[in-house]
Amino acid sequence: MRIHLISIGGAVMHNMAIALKQKRHIITGTDDEIYEPAKSRLQKYNLLPAQLGWQPNLITKELDAIILGMHARQDNPELLKAKELGLKIYSFPEFMYEQTKNKLRIVVGGSHGKTTTTAMILHVLQYFKIEFDYLVGSQLEGFETMVGFSETSKIAVFEGDEYLTSALDLRPKFHVYQANIGIITGIAWDHINVFPTFEIYLEQFRKFIKDIPANGAIIYCQADSEVNKLLVQTETTCEKIPYETPPFSVENGKFIIKDEAGNEITLNFFGQHNLQNMMAALHACLKAGLNKSQFFEGIASFKGTAKRLETLKETKKSLIIRDFAHAPSKLKATVNAVRELYPERKLIAIYELHTFSSLNKDFLPQYKHTLQEADVRAVLFSKHALEVKKMPMLNVDEVSEGFDDNTHVFTEKEALSNFIKQHYTGQENLLLMSSGNFDGMSLDF
Repeated sequence: MRIHLISIGGAVMHNMAIALKQKRHIITGTDDEIYEPAKSRLQKYNLLPAQLGWQPNLITKELDAIILGMHARQDNPELLKAKELGLKIYSFPEFMYEQTKNKLRIVVGGSHGKTTTTAMILHVLQYFKIEFDYLVGSQLEGFETMVGFSETSKIAVFEGDEYLTSALDLRPKFHVYQANIGIITGIAWDHINVFPTFEIYLEQFRKFIKDIPANGAIIYCQADSEVNKLLVQTETTCEKIPYETPPFSVENGKFIIKDEAGNEITLNFFGQHNLQNMMAALHACLKAGLNKSQFFEGIASFKGTAKRLETLKETKKSLIIRDFAHAPSKLKATVNAVRELYPERKLIAIYELHTFSSLNKDFLPQYKHTLQEADVRAVLFSKHALEVKKMPMLNVDEVSEGFDDNTHVFTEKEALSNFIKQHYTGQENLLLMSSGNFDGMSLDF
């Protein structure tokens, strides 16, 4: 097929372009901005556009399909040309569904934990050499791309983002995938810019459950009060499979569980929320045809995903950990996980407000007490980020009120870096949380 990707520089879109080229499709693409690592990866596969900007001249009747990224707007000149020519236009979720509509689709939804849970499932399936199609929101060890297609697989595993599909399709992405096996890891209000109330946000998960067919299943975290309440209140004919935190112990900074036979398994990841993610992955793998002993054999070698509780530096007296946390529930779970790991060690928690929701004054109260388990707490927000997002300017007092007492608030990365250096002596745990890059601040402490 001849396929053109509008907004090829996106995190998922550039991975999709590479995956499709690997399947010998003829791929072109354009974007008005392309940053690293997408730029280098597209260049490696000879997919980097010759110039930035939209190029309607590339949109011709010879194209079999257009794939539209979320970054592209309704007035995009290439999109308008494609409509004029009557070309087939897919959002990337629609394209993923079309490629997998005859397969068992496992879709991992939830306000937090989606990427890790999806990665765990993929890791175990790959460990046992089971073929699958996939879509995951992070670069994983052992995977060249975040998107993969298989002509002979019978299973597809998707990370199911609840954000909108495209400029032409305002459905949440995880509705488009039409799950046979659905997972909900947790629910906490997010994406306030498109779901202005918690009830509207909750309704997206209610529909996700209702859309699962009678011969399918919904796997859900019973320990999450919002998820549990939703499952009680939502009528569905599919199988309901609850999970909770399994028994565990912590020794020398390692989480240990037991398999069915009572054998101890030392895990390469930590935190109760990750143990819950593991149980969701277990039930998904059972539905994919594996048994429990196989799952525990495979999960023992799972090391986590990039930017999700990722260890940047470790000594006998200190850990520096980076995490993608941005939603309030994930923030709290991440801080608690590091506290559980070394309860006696001083913990410094640093968070950057980066998403639309986190930079919204009305949403800030959702962060109350999320950092309370840390001994030293600091928050960064960039005035430039607010300007770029065309959002009302925040002030330090407003942000401070949204968090715990004694939380220090910064608007300049240099001041935050100096603050960290004052408190981090090499004998504490330092936790750095952001879905951005701390405004370019060096993380070498």
